[in-house]
Amino acid sequence: MLEAFLVAFAVFICVGGAELAGFTMINRPIVIGPFVGLLLGDLQTGVTIGAALEAVFMGVVNIGGASAAEPGIATAVGTAFAISMGKGTEVALTLALPIGILGLQIKTILYIFVVGMFAKKFDKLAQEGRQKEITILHFGLWTVNWMLYSAVAFFGIFFGSGAVSKLLNMIPDVVMNGLTVCGGLLPAVGMAMLMKMLWDNKICVFFFLGFLCVAYLKLPLVALAVLGVIIAFVIGMNDYDMNQLSQLRPVAATADLNELDEEEEEFFNE
Repeated sequence: MLEAFLVAFAVFICVGGAELAGFTMINRPIVIGPFVGLLLGDLQTGVTIGAALEAVFMGVVNIGGASAAEPGIATAVGTAFAISMGKGTEVALTLALPIGILGLQIKTILYIFVVGMFAKKFDKLAQEGRQKEITILHFGLWTVNWMLYSAVAFFGIFFGSGAVSKLLNMIPDVVMNGLTVCGGLLPAVGMAMLMKMLWDNKICVFFFLGFLCVAYLKLPLVALAVLGVIIAFVIGMNDYDMNQLSQLRPVAATADLNELDEEEEEFFNE
């Protein structure tokens, strides 16, 4: 009961809080994983699973109708199952995708039937200028919507841990090893999705530079991150100087034209 409540609390604070406070990124696996691990008394496993699932969901951006999975509830439930059953990252990676897809569908249904049905009410209150009632209704719907969404994680942990544990124990070792290998490939898929969105022929040379530094020079990730910051700073300063130069050129050209006009006027006056 306590474990289920803590997981639901993490979903409510992180996923619901991100929807309320804006683009805070607290609903990302890299945040929720350690938070759930801290609440359940296993921070190290939470950090490990959060980092692994962040690599999986890094390229997942749910915008409008382009939706794939909801990483928040997937990370919270997957981390909780992995900690409670002591199975490690492979269990979280195996359960994360189906839980995330199911969570997104439930999230969409709640938006339609809990929030969507009050759209006309908001329009009416706005036309009447009843700002206080709009605020109360807004926060009230937010609370109800995310309490219902968090309840999914609660009942999933409360009723599902035993069933999932028995199911995993029934799976042969060869199948579990295959799932572990597939789970190890998922971060590469997430990185590929991210690269597909960010790829640019003008800056792709830096990708190969990073690969060279890691594969052959054996630079650690911290050093690589510092190198990336230095490169970004140099490029930014160069763009700033070019922008300043482009602004000075019209002024210089105008000054030259004015000087030429004055010389012509003096010539004809003579």
